[in-house]
Amino acid sequence: MVLDTSVRGQIYVEDCEVCCHPIEVRYTVEDDAVSNFEARPVE
Repeated sequence: MVLDTSVRGQIYVEDCEVCCHPIEVRYTVEDDAVSNFEARPVE
Protein backbone atom coordinates (compact mmCIF):
# COMPACT_ATOMS: atom_id res chain seq x y z
CA MET A 1 0.00 0.00 0.00
CA VAL A 2 1.37 3.40 -0.99
CA LEU A 3 0.40 6.46 1.06
CA ASP A 4 0.65 10.03 -0.20
CA THR A 5 2.55 11.80 2.59
CA SER A 6 2.25 15.17 0.83
CA VAL A 7 -1.33 15.24 2.18
CA ARG A 8 -1.78 15.87 5.95
CA GLY A 9 -4.37 13.10 6.23
CA GLN A 10 -6.80 11.03 4.25
CA ILE A 11 -9.72 8.65 4.60
CA TYR A 12 -10.50 6.47 1.60
CA VAL A 13 -11.64 2.98 0.55
CA GLU A 14 -9.30 0.66 -1.33
CA ASP A 15 -9.70 -2.96 -2.44
CA CYS A 16 -7.43 -5.49 -0.72
CA GLU A 17 -4.67 -6.64 -3.09
CA VAL A 18 -5.09 -10.25 -1.90
CA CYS A 19 -8.83 -10.87 -1.44
CA CYS A 20 -10.36 -7.83 -3.26
CA HIS A 21 -12.62 -6.93 -0.30
CA PRO A 22 -12.88 -3.19 0.44
CA ILE A 23 -10.77 -1.70 3.23
CA GLU A 24 -11.22 1.74 4.80
CA VAL A 25 -7.83 3.40 5.19
CA ARG A 26 -7.25 6.38 7.53
CA TYR A 27 -3.95 8.08 8.19
CA THR A 28 -2.44 11.36 9.31
CA VAL A 29 0.97 12.83 8.53
CA GLU A 30 3.16 15.01 10.76
CA ASP A 31 6.62 16.28 9.77
CA ASP A 32 6.55 14.23 6.52
CA ALA A 33 6.03 10.96 8.44
CA VAL A 34 2.91 8.88 9.02
CA SER A 35 1.90 9.49 12.62
CA ASN A 36 -1.36 7.54 12.71
CA PHE A 37 -2.57 4.67 10.50
CA GLU A 38 -5.70 2.54 10.63
CA ALA A 39 -7.11 0.04 8.14
CA ARG A 40 -10.32 -1.91 8.68
CA PRO A 41 -12.70 -3.95 6.54
CA VAL A 42 -15.80 -2.26 5.17
CA GLU A 43 -18.91 -4.22 6.06
